[in-house]
Amino acid sequence: MGLVIAVVGMPGCGKGELANVVADAGYPVFSMGDMIRAEVESQGIEGDPHVFGRVAQEMRDEFGYGVLATKLVPEVEKSLSTYPLVLIEGMRGVDEREVFVQAWQSNFQVVAIEAAVDIRFDRITQRGRAEDGNRASFDIRDQRESGWGVEKLILSAEHHLTNESSLGEFQNAAKHWLESIFPVH
Repeated sequence: MGLVIAVVGMPGCGKGELANVVADAGYPVFSMGDMIRAEVESQGIEGDPHVFGRVAQEMRDEFGYGVLATKLVPEVEKSLSTYPLVLIEGMRGVDEREVFVQAWQSNFQVVAIEAAVDIRFDRITQRGRAEDGNRASFDIRDQRESGWGVEKLILSAEHHLTNESSLGEFQNAAKHWLESIFPVH
């Protein structure tokens, strides 16, 4: 069985950038944030910072905090039949981690990306996603994701990356990390 790695971190830390590095190396990447964006779109709702968080919370309230992970497991399983490594970008809760551990046991690991809050806020103001907003919205999102268990996941992760420098430096660090845990043959 292949290795499944989930990326965790607070908004704007660089989860998507790590996912790009892994995808560029030829491995499949699944985005849990894309799952929420798709749900918002399927409901025909205009996206704004409050809508994405509300829809994510409503899904968790209705179906349990592991709902996104449960939906994702079969898709990852399909990729594991072809690829030796699969990345899940944007794990946000301890319940999601439990679903993944149940599915893959020791073949599941977590990488945490950390960056200072002001650096993260500067980044989200530049990327222009519908779920990003002003500083108040950013702080609310940080609190909501902390409530889901993101900070606990960061502390318990098997791997840690810091992303407080330039994009190029982080991409290089991400490539070195990927090669250290999954050497290129």
